[in-house]
Amino acid sequence: MAKYYDVHPDNPQPRTISQVADSVRSGALIAYPTDSCYALGCRLGSRDGIDRIRTIRQLDHRHHFTLVCQDFAQLGQFVHVDNDVFRAIKASTPGSYTFILPATKEVPRMLQHPKKKTVGVRIPDHVVTQALLTELGEPLLSSTLLMPGEEEPMTQGWEIKDLLDHAVDGVVDSGDCGTEPTTVIDFSGGEAEIVRRGAGDTGRFE
Repeated sequence: MAKYYDVHPDNPQPRTISQVADSVRSGALIAYPTDSCYALGCRLGSRDGIDRIRTIRQLDHRHHFTLVCQDFAQLGQFVHVDNDVFRAIKASTPGSYTFILPATKEVPRMLQHPKKKTVGVRIPDHVVTQALLTELGEPLLSSTLLMPGEEEPMTQGWEIKDLLDHAVDGVVDSGDCGTEPTTVIDFSGGEAEIVRRGAGDTGRFE
């Protein structure tokens, strides 16, 4: 059964956040809120977590996983960013964007796109997510909690616990978050390519 963590949306309880972070370090797969919608998350090198996310969402091996990072300094450890792209991303973060960029050697091969050697990265603008990332000290390997056949992600923590009680290890509930996934911008070719229009404004990338 999944553990249920009731977290205050504006003042996350440090003890609870520490418990969630400890569970992730121990290999747990969690469902957690972000500034766009709920996501599934696990530790960066967790092959079991990756396999479980793929099973829950019925994803193939071409799916781009996302490294949800605390800040730009952390993001820069995992992707190659040139000066022009740096300015564009810096101006848009934190926010509801996922950026696809060439991966550094810090990113396990199993997380990279098999042909492009790219990975998705993002910096969320969400108090609870930021508290968790700060406590964890490393990115969360994540994927939007969008169930197969559904058009919108799940938004209620208790509904997620009911549905995925035996598929995840924990559910972090801090109240409603959005229903719209991130806007995805692919910078791997040097120019901004809008892959998915979502919660983030695409104006600056067009």
